[in-house]
Amino acid sequence: MGNFIYGGQQYEFEDRLLAHLKFVIGQKLKKQESFFLSWHKPHDQGDGRVSLWMSPYGTVAFHFSGSKEAELSKVWIRALNALAYTPRGLIAISEEEAERFAKQNPDVI
Repeated sequence: MGNFIYGGQQYEFEDRLLAHLKFVIGQKLKKQESFFLSWHKPHDQGDGRVSLWMSPYGTVAFHFSGSKEAELSKVWIRALNALAYTPRGLIAISEEEAERFAKQNPDVI
């Protein structure tokens, strides 16, 4: 498990998901775009949802627990990117959820 650090707070994500989020967040911030990043908290972290307003003026850090870089999935990247441009913003979803999203929204992906 790695950590996403924003606004002085740390949030735990699985390394592979974190690598995909890093890519999409980096692309959005590079374009000077602000957006929401949202995810569901697992039961062991108290359940519920979290949403952060991401701004190019905030400090972002990614700390990975593993030493190997994750191989990125094009479908997962495209799904996360498509979600980032919706009113709800970027939603951290699993690779399986990204594949379902791609099948249900072929015109977006």
